[in-house]
Amino acid sequence: MAETGTTTPRERYRAQVRMEVKKRAWEQIATAGASALSLNAIAKQMGMSGPALYRYFASRDELITELIRDAYRSLADAIRAASEKSGADVAALAHAMRGWALEDPQRYFLIYGTPVPGYHAPDDTTAIAVEIMASMLDAWTALPPDSPATPFDAHLEDHRQWAGGHPAPPAVLHQALIFWTRLHGVLSLELAGQFAGMGFDPAQLFAAELDALLAGR
Repeated sequence: MAETGTTTPRERYRAQVRMEVKKRAWEQIATAGASALSLNAIAKQMGMSGPALYRYFASRDELITELIRDAYRSLADAIRAASEKSGADVAALAHAMRGWALEDPQRYFLIYGTPVPGYHAPDDTTAIAVEIMASMLDAWTALPPDSPATPFDAHLEDHRQWAGGHPAPPAVLHQALIFWTRLHGVLSLELAGQFAGMGFDPAQLFAAELDALLAGR
């Protein structure tokens, strides 16, 4: 009998199989996209029957949810580490986000790309996304206010559920939201290969967009 606080051999084996399933799933996604993910194909690769694999992941959607959670948690950890190192510097968080995205584009596209047809993520995945946004809002709140009020600021006062209860004033919500959307726009184009052959360095474009965002506060 296993001691309290330790895992049993069965539990360790189960964890190992789940990790291998997720590894195979990422390989499938890199080859054919998340919409083509197949538990039966993974089972075949691992020398298992489909029903045997379903003991570890009950459905394709459960597997996708696990991959999404892992991706969000990985990004949240990267953003938090950058925040702790830089003192919640906006530019540092932006570069951390880009570095994380370039490290594994498929992981980025799973959470920020085209939704998987027929899949609906559970609410708890949103909680991790809110954690990421909270780090962004903390960084923007630390900057001195430097922009006039706008009609969109007033709109955000009553439409701030996406901020997860963060106490940032509407002007900061506005700045952080523009930061988030514009940088993701540049990242998505870069990762999709849209800048290939255009002759410029995407890193320089990202830095220029970041400078423009900070200068235009």
